Amino acid sequence: MTDAPDPQGWMPDVLGDEFAQLTLPLGSDDEGEVVATLVRALPERTPWQRLFGDRRQLADTDVLYVHGWSDYFFQKRLARFWTARGARFFALDLRKYGRSLRAWQTPGYISDLAEYDEDIAAALAAMQAAPSGHGPRRLVLLGHSTGGLTLSLWAARHPGTASAVILNSPWLEFQLPRFTRETIAPLVGLQAKRRPLDRAPQVDLGFYTRAQNEVADPEDPMEVNLDWRPAQTMAVHAGWLHAILAGHATIAAGIDIAAPVCVLLSAHSAYPTTWSEDLTRADSVLVVDDIARAALKLGRSVTVEWIDGALHDVFLSRHEAREEAYARLGRWVDGWAAADRAARTTASPTTAAPTAG
Repeated sequence: MTDAPDPQGWMPDVLGDEFAQLTLPLGSDDEGEVVATLVRALPERTPWQRLFGDRRQLADTDVLYVHGWSDYFFQKRLARFWTARGARFFALDLRKYGRSLRAWQTPGYISDLAEYDEDIAAALAAMQAAPSGHGPRRLVLLGHSTGGLTLSLWAARHPGTASAVILNSPWLEFQLPRFTRETIAPLVGLQAKRRPLDRAPQVDLGFYTRAQNEVADPEDPMEVNLDWRPAQTMAVHAGWLHAILAGHATIAAGIDIAAPVCVLLSAHSAYPTTWSEDLTRADSVLVVDDIARAALKLGRSVTVEWIDGALHDVFLSRHEAREEAYARLGRWVDGWAAADRAARTTASPTTAAPTAG
């Protein structure tokens, strides 16, 4: 990779190796200029594949990943899981996160999750503009935590766009009983109208970050920018919390994602009031049983995969759970891709070649 931009504006990314990034201008808001950033990793192809076509299962597939709250994209292995199968992998650092965060902005702030439609539309336009060497391409949406909530709502509003939706511990329900959420939501809504940038007390003690560090896998090393992914979460503002609770209420009422959905979850939750080793084998952010129940409201085809010993981000778990997460994801993707291709072949049978006259 060279340091010069290509004609589309892609530049070398901080992850190095096979990764590149593209800045996506999104106009301005009350704080000034707004951008999103698209990161890509492309599959390597042999000379034979370039000449005669790439017959890997996902050679006609694009993946769009969206990170969670107080987060950004940095997982090289996750990208390589997809590119090894022939897919083009793209990750979106949303406005005011990670690569897209500017000095004058309130980190992570948004007042309506639907505003991210602009970020996603810009990403899809850039993905479609990149030459692929294939015809129509399938789109797989891959979201973690808040990104899973955002993509779920987006997929329901844009039926027929995604071919599959994969959610890694999606934040589909608040970490309190539904009655409590419904009780506090009007109060948060009122505060969001009057003083949207008011901060809630910081309750993150940094135990989730500590758990990730404790179980770091030397076979999958990662470097994390603490300015983009702090040890304790970003400040929670009233306007942002109102947007999240509104998203949860929409999920609770039921949405209709037409594409198959796969939800990956830890098998257990833990409550991080004090540090213990249990936090290295459980989701210490969400109540996984509540998320599994909420996931059934996403659409008509939902698979829940429970990963024993996994953290909130199942792909950052200890080695055994991480390998199990990738194995479960691989089996689901293999089954979905084969079934989807068979269905499309049945719906649009190939026209028989004419015989010689």
